[in-house]
Amino acid sequence: MNQPATSPPTSTPDSHGAAAAPPRLPPRAAWAMLLVLISGFALSQAYRTVTAIFAQGLQADFGLSTASLGLFASLFALTFGAVQLFMGVGIDLYGLRRTVLVTAPLCVLGAVISAWSPNYAWLLAGQALIGLGCAPAFLACTVFIARHFTASQFALVSGISLGLGGVGMLFTGTPLAWLVERYGWRSGFALLGLLSALSWLLIAWKVHEPQGSASTAPRQSWLTAIREFGALLTMPHSWGILSLGLVTYASFLTLRGLWLGPLFMERHGWSLVASGNLALLVSVISLVMPGLFGRMDPGPLRRRQWMVGSVMATAVLYAVLGLLHATWLNVALIIIIVICSGSSVLQYANARSSFPPEATGRAMALLTMAMFLGAGLMQWLTGLFASWAQHYGFDPFAGVMLGIAGMLALGAAGFQAMPMSEQLRKNL
Repeated sequence: MNQPATSPPTSTPDSHGAAAAPPRLPPRAAWAMLLVLISGFALSQAYRTVTAIFAQGLQADFGLSTASLGLFASLFALTFGAVQLFMGVGIDLYGLRRTVLVTAPLCVLGAVISAWSPNYAWLLAGQALIGLGCAPAFLACTVFIARHFTASQFALVSGISLGLGGVGMLFTGTPLAWLVERYGWRSGFALLGLLSALSWLLIAWKVHEPQGSASTAPRQSWLTAIREFGALLTMPHSWGILSLGLVTYASFLTLRGLWLGPLFMERHGWSLVASGNLALLVSVISLVMPGLFGRMDPGPLRRRQWMVGSVMATAVLYAVLGLLHATWLNVALIIIIVICSGSSVLQYANARSSFPPEATGRAMALLTMAMFLGAGLMQWLTGLFASWAQHYGFDPFAGVMLGIAGMLALGAAGFQAMPMSEQLRKNL
């Protein structure tokens, strides 16, 4: 890999502009703490992909339309993404451990409310709380990697972390489908809530940031920290990064987390467990691909070409998936789409290379915010696309997949239209 030679930051600047530089953890300790943090991220992955398995039960119990189902699925990502800025500030000001431990109980509460919910409104409330509780999960991992691993390791370790976090999606394949088929969707939320409580206890026990990491300067105010996030938006290249960030992960999450089960159960007559088996296969592939793309990272200049090319190819695959109904072809297309989706890890390496070292934490938070707001928006919009297609007598899944394809193409065009950052030019 050809990553920039600068060392990753260990903190964002203090209120006087001086960056505190705590020592990195020893490699073994860094990996141990990262794996514990990934447990929270894995559960976050599980929560955001349950709709594909719960959809049939939710529609039967609450009479949900495809648009209402899309709103339910999107609410996790919308609440998750909306508070990324505040999670980034919280991590900068109070540390990874405190931020995660304060927010994670909301996830447990949301799972309890969802399992108990007597109506759709309570279900939405539970979903929103789950999104808030999971909000720092991936950002904490990403900032931890930037602080305690070298710059040349960043793309690889991030890819491995994405892959390990994908274990949560394995649970929402065959295992969750089996559980839901026998005991109902409420049992799924109850089990996830229990696992979230165990993860919280594990993080409280094992994750401790190194001594000496706090700056001796006065603590930066929330207003100042938020202004620093706003400053990133004055840079033209930020908008290109956000344009691509809004659609790439969103397309994968919309397929795997919302439409995969309904597509094969309604278009091809599969059972819930059979759809869960395919979801399990997709999840296994998604564990491996980010690490492979991270290992193949071609460096700052060619990385941009890889990113745009893979997104445009994925857009074409979604369009074909929407229009062609052969079962074997639909399965093959989904597998290829998931393989291509692993390239999204390169966006984090690109963001890391595109901003000065002291802005790494804020840049990661901004990109993560875009990814999850985009996921929420895409899930909601595809629910509307499905309803519109049904209203006019067309296949609802064609409307969904063509809509995803169009959004991917627009995101890639927006990224390509924006200039490369000066920071990235320096590192070429």
